[in-house]
Amino acid sequence: MPIADVVHQRKTTKAFELGQGLTPEQSAAVREILRMSPSSTNAQPWHFFIATTDAGKRRVAAGASGNFSYNEPKIMNAAEVIVLCARTALDESYLQQVLDQETQDGRLANEEARINQHNVRKGYVQKHGATGNLLNWTARQVYIALGFLLLGAAEMGVDACPIEGFDDTAVDAELGLAAKGLKSVVLVALGHRSDADFNAALPKSRLAESLVITDL
Repeated sequence: MPIADVVHQRKTTKAFELGQGLTPEQSAAVREILRMSPSSTNAQPWHFFIATTDAGKRRVAAGASGNFSYNEPKIMNAAEVIVLCARTALDESYLQQVLDQETQDGRLANEEARINQHNVRKGYVQKHGATGNLLNWTARQVYIALGFLLLGAAEMGVDACPIEGFDDTAVDAELGLAAKGLKSVVLVALGHRSDADFNAALPKSRLAESLVITDL
């Protein structure tokens, strides 16, 4: 399907059909989409937790209490729920790990290219760290992965609901994220919409092109 048709077709799912899972191929594709998403300087400053069992989804649902209780059914009825997390620090060890992978994958032609790549990426980390902006920067990379995931899911015929309405402090505590150097940013529920999904029958609504795009 042409990508323009996919973006017109996809809608955020408000209610999932319990028991409707993803195929093994779809689940594998979801993981590969996340892994292969682009990021600034190829820093890949993220980690993704995927809940596929009731026990796992209950852990994520720790963030869906109180004011966010309306999102608990989405989490518990979805086939898979993903916690997209940003790294709170990118230390030398992590930067070296990324660099070693790039070298192994053949992206760096020689030692000079390796040094230059490391210095550029480290420079970005230091720049954002010096202004106290590192987490904001890494979280923005997570949203790139979110966009790829939503579009990829729609192309596969998998329904999705991005969820910012959750208690991130509760999810961080439940998953022990602080000790792992991570911060939860956004959740995504994946599965297949149920007949109770009111949004499925509603027309999409977006501002006109002239209001959001300017040619220079």
